[in-house]
Amino acid sequence: MQRISNFSKNFYRGAKSLWKQYHFFIPPKVFFSKAKYLIGTLIGLSPLVDPMSKSGYRNWYKNNEKTLTEHEQLQYRPLISVLIPVYNVKAEYLTQCIESILQQSYDNFELCLVDDASTLQETKDVLKSYEANPKVKIKHRQINSHISRATNDALAIASGDFIALADNDDTLAKDALYEVAKALNDDKKLDLIYSDEDKLDENGRRCYPHFKPDFSPDTLLGLNYICHLVIVRTKLLREIGGFTVGLEGAQDYDMLLRFTEKTNHIYHIPKILYHWRMLEGSTAQKLDNKDYASDKGKLAIEAALKRRKLDATVEKDPRSTYYRVIYDVKKEPLVSIIIPTKDYADITETCLKSIYEKTTYKNFEILLVNNRSEKPETFQLLEKYQKAHQNFRVIDADMDFNYSKINNLAVKQAKGTVLVLLNNDTEIITPDWLKLMVGYAVQPHVGAVGAKLLYPDNTIQHGGVVLGLGGVAGHTYLGETREALGLYGRLCVPYDYGAVTAACLCVEKKKFEEVKGLEEKGLKVAFNDIDFNMKLLDKGYYNVMLPMVELYHYESKSRGMDTSPEKQERFKTEIEFMQHKWGNKLTHDRFYNPNYSLKGAFVLDRKKEADE
Repeated sequence: MQRISNFSKNFYRGAKSLWKQYHFFIPPKVFFSKAKYLIGTLIGLSPLVDPMSKSGYRNWYKNNEKTLTEHEQLQYRPLISVLIPVYNVKAEYLTQCIESILQQSYDNFELCLVDDASTLQETKDVLKSYEANPKVKIKHRQINSHISRATNDALAIASGDFIALADNDDTLAKDALYEVAKALNDDKKLDLIYSDEDKLDENGRRCYPHFKPDFSPDTLLGLNYICHLVIVRTKLLREIGGFTVGLEGAQDYDMLLRFTEKTNHIYHIPKILYHWRMLEGSTAQKLDNKDYASDKGKLAIEAALKRRKLDATVEKDPRSTYYRVIYDVKKEPLVSIIIPTKDYADITETCLKSIYEKTTYKNFEILLVNNRSEKPETFQLLEKYQKAHQNFRVIDADMDFNYSKINNLAVKQAKGTVLVLLNNDTEIITPDWLKLMVGYAVQPHVGAVGAKLLYPDNTIQHGGVVLGLGGVAGHTYLGETREALGLYGRLCVPYDYGAVTAACLCVEKKKFEEVKGLEEKGLKVAFNDIDFNMKLLDKGYYNVMLPMVELYHYESKSRGMDTSPEKQERFKTEIEFMQHKWGNKLTHDRFYNPNYSLKGAFVLDRKKEADE
């Protein structure tokens, strides 16, 4: 019965996904991939693995992780100092931690241990047993002063070019420091390197992996997703003053926020190189065990915003213990909301009514782009809103449907410095939606800003877009409940994504024009928003999804289904256009870890394609 239930649920979600991405004109490769997945679900051998399943993850890493048998001869061999503050840790765990470092395949390292006045004799005994090791430096504090001071003491005795941070009960993968040195041989300018990680349960078994994105500044303001393993350039760490006393519990988070303000030379190694032990009462087991850490994290973010001279507030998300940065918009820039439509007056009025009745932001105009409407009720609606609202304008687009061209036409006539591309089949839920989106859109590093879109049954239609997912690009969390938290808070707090849908997309007009708007010739209907997002990425901007902004989306009702041969051929041509233009960039979304599958969002392929 469970298999049948899973099959039914996945079939429903798959049908939604195939309609959204392909309008049921499915490339053969995608069709067979989906069919294989559904059949596997039914027989209990799904080709996709939930990484949060302990048994599933263990089978995955046993089948897919490769132990290096040969190591390159590295020309550049920097000394790496591993800093470990120690306090009253069990001998078993401390020994495992130290041995995992001493047995590294890369040998140019030193281990700097600072005992923060431990009272546990077994801790002292373990430290004493390593005093004669030439790779180990040990300092004993006479007064317990907590982790920031202890780590700063370890930094003071470090001789390495780079600093690696580890907790006194965690372990490193055997090739962890080698992978770091290898990355530095590829790029000696790197100042910060981080890896993926997983956890060790009470029995020492690996579980709960965190496969991370490449550097994501907006995500970092919501949570310390970098965490472990992290390696930083020693000189720069000392320049920023090491670890802040008073922010214990979030001292690493605070350091990373300060460190990333000083450098763009950041690299992510998409491999599990660190194992974080889950002990009773530890942060690894449950963040609620250290509420003070969450409070200190909020202080660290607030300090970062102050240093960066950003007018913003920080909210703690009550469900996830992560954070939401809300940018203040005291001087509201004029926002031009562009809504293309063709008839369907009832749908369009639902959209317009929700904007005018719910939006708390005052300085906006609506440009309704009329694309060859024919029905009298449509023109009655347009006349009604023109008479009722001075900030409502109608633009006639007398042309065959071309989503890109219609929106580009409206942008040229838009008076606002900020644009919102909005489908006519949407309905506003969040009253301060415009303030929240504009607050992010006007940040210099931000490109497109998206929202969480819901089906009328309160399941998710859009929670961010992953490039390459299911083919060209795919929505995440399709069909999940509105209350879902998302993996590591992706449905709770702002996250950087490869793309966001133009069903509701906010962007500064100057950035829209910088990338020459939407592609008119090659992408008349589909994927023009994906192409637009990718052009913004190419210019160095970050695209952000704001899950606290919610709208209903009634799913392209005014355009209808692409079932005619002509429309199917056009859709196929647009897929080919994207594949030809973007090539490998479609399958290398830097905000989506390469360990994850492209057959489903945030799941793992049971066996990687290269090994099949």
